[in-house]
Amino acid sequence: MAVKMQSALEIDDAARCGWCAGSDLYRRYHDTEWGVPVFDDRRHFEFLVLESAQAGLSWLTVLKKRENYRRAYEGFDPDKAARWTDRKVEELLADAGLIRNRRKIEASLVNARKFLEVRDEFGSFAAYLWGFTGGRQIQGRWRSLAEVPARTELSDKVAADMKKRGFGFLGSVIMYAHLQATGLVNDHILSCFRHKEIKSLKAKLNPGS
Repeated sequence: MAVKMQSALEIDDAARCGWCAGSDLYRRYHDTEWGVPVFDDRRHFEFLVLESAQAGLSWLTVLKKRENYRRAYEGFDPDKAARWTDRKVEELLADAGLIRNRRKIEASLVNARKFLEVRDEFGSFAAYLWGFTGGRQIQGRWRSLAEVPARTELSDKVAADMKKRGFGFLGSVIMYAHLQATGLVNDHILSCFRHKEIKSLKAKLNPGS
């Protein structure tokens, strides 16, 4: 007799990190993306743009606008974004589907150029970032959301190095969010069903590939 597998969205919210409760969009992001190790540069650039745009807002607000960002930023291609001029800034500021903050948008174009400089130096932005952890995912051991830090010594170090390289609007708190989202850190709480799944994923992936 066939056994029906429980889909992720059928899992009780009690088995998840509590921050994603109350929204199917948030749950899908939590269940399929958050904490999965990322070694693709375009995905890293996407998260850098979105996390910078989030500053002062909720992540759910950004997720709701994510497809608009993908369109406006042409699939988050850093090579294209690095060539954009002030004219593109004005175009993005006029786009109602985006978070229309001039400083954040201008920073995203500067960051695209710095992103390419890092890629040229290290072979990929992913290689640069994973170099801070020795290519290994850091495993959080948090039992509750209250224990999860907003920043760490690692994010301080990454943010300081990126600031020195000329990146903007990417402080330690934002960079820790990036490390969590792209799986350099597994910060699903221990009772969350994704903690064990993410931990098992890390051994199957090859940093730099």
